Amino acid sequence: MRKRICGLFLGILCTAVFTGCGLDGKADLTDQTTFGSSEFPKVELVVWGAEEDAELMNQIIQSFQANYQGEADFQITFEVQGESQCKDVLLGGLEEGADVFTFADDQLNALAAAGALDPLENAGQIRDRNLSSTVEAATVNGQLYAYPLTADNGYFLYYNKQYLTEEQVQTLDGILEAAAANDKLFTMDWTSAWYVYSFFGNTGLQVGLNDDGITNYCTWNQTDGDIRGIDVAQAMLKIAQNPGFANCTDEEFLEGVKNGSVIAGVSGVWNFVAVKEAWGENAGAAKLPTYDCNGSQVQMASFSGCKLIGVNAYSEHAEWASRLAEWITNEENQRLRFQMRGQGPSNVVVADSEEINQSPAIAALLKQFEFSQLQRIGGKFWDPVSKFAENMAAGNPSGQSLQEQLDEMAESISAR
Repeated sequence: MRKRICGLFLGILCTAVFTGCGLDGKADLTDQTTFGSSEFPKVELVVWGAEEDAELMNQIIQSFQANYQGEADFQITFEVQGESQCKDVLLGGLEEGADVFTFADDQLNALAAAGALDPLENAGQIRDRNLSSTVEAATVNGQLYAYPLTADNGYFLYYNKQYLTEEQVQTLDGILEAAAANDKLFTMDWTSAWYVYSFFGNTGLQVGLNDDGITNYCTWNQTDGDIRGIDVAQAMLKIAQNPGFANCTDEEFLEGVKNGSVIAGVSGVWNFVAVKEAWGENAGAAKLPTYDCNGSQVQMASFSGCKLIGVNAYSEHAEWASRLAEWITNEENQRLRFQMRGQGPSNVVVADSEEINQSPAIAALLKQFEFSQLQRIGGKFWDPVSKFAENMAAGNPSGQSLQEQLDEMAESISAR
């Protein structure tokens, strides 16, 4: 059962009441009066979002109602619904679902295919206002189906400025050399295929979803071209053998940051506060480095993702639901979201603002987006990649041919 946080009701307010309901979301709700007048249409909307967003969303809803005061008799309710489960809950009953909802971008195709979303009528304006990567995430077959909200699901490099310079962190060779020289470590999680994608993503080797939206294609075992699968495997083995490298989970990375054994590592914005507390003014962040692959410096790639706002195609008040979705994602409220929740904006103006540039983690993530790919992958991708990478991290103790391992991985990823 969904957990209801609160219902915000705004009818036709008198001048005195409206004066007490400022745009800062701190209105005294005891002063509000809801009238059953038929002069304005009654508009009932339900909004779904994360529990952590409750305070923020309530402020945004209040400012929306204040902005359109006098145009409708609003009854807008915010309910908690986890973004990662939004698709499954919504498709369980579209007509009973929220009018406006927050969801992870990898659910877009299924929602559009099920008829839960209609193409946006103001698509041109929305495209112009948002980062191209987030617009792509909200697009299916050339049509925009949702409003971009954030651009902060991904990973980048954290580094300790006490040991590493901005020049050194441009290459993995430079990072590993500094780490080894100081008897410290650079860490990355090779048990997670999400991170391992970094080595294959910008090599010309391919992985992705087939047209069925379920199975994958994979050429990571390719034996010709400028960079072959075996070249990536050999590069990973070389990295694993370096005394400055350690294969660590995200939790182990953070432990190393705190105890001083780790001076650099690949992670995401969720660890920024803890890293900042441990390293203080020496806390640095940058896009991922390049790595040596078959004699060339290859920019490490990343999977990226974002949050989107959808409007239920079955909403009884679709026009007002669309206005609310656009309001939630406008420049002012994306700036408020960053200030209150620390989430990276999709809006181009906010993303290029001074306050974002002063946030090392968000700024680094946005720079890495240039070298990222949306996570559009089938379920059979994860285990084979983790198995392969863990064997590389261990130094290939079985001695099995690298090409054989690449072939097995690609076959398993592409299995029907």
